[in-house]
Amino acid sequence: MSTRELKLDLPERLANDAEAAGLLTPKAMTRLLKEEMRRQAAQQLLAGAARATAGGSRPRSLRQLQAEVDEVRQAQRPGVPGTQR
Repeated sequence: MSTRELKLDLPERLANDAEAAGLLTPKAMTRLLKEEMRRQAAQQLLAGAARATAGGSRPRSLRQLQAEVDEVRQAQRPGVPGTQR
């Protein structure tokens, strides 16, 4: 656990309302920060998918993904030529 001191400059009404709603407590601030971090991560994932689609990439089927995983596993098995281990 890490301790940070946070100073907020808020409009009076917003500060009063947030305090009355219990949003300025350490627990509430932790929850709000975690929610925002999840939201940003999801947006970045969607943006990456949009870039991939715009770049001409097409989603692969589960069968294609499994075939690729199987190829990597086969190449990593001991005693198989081209093994990575």
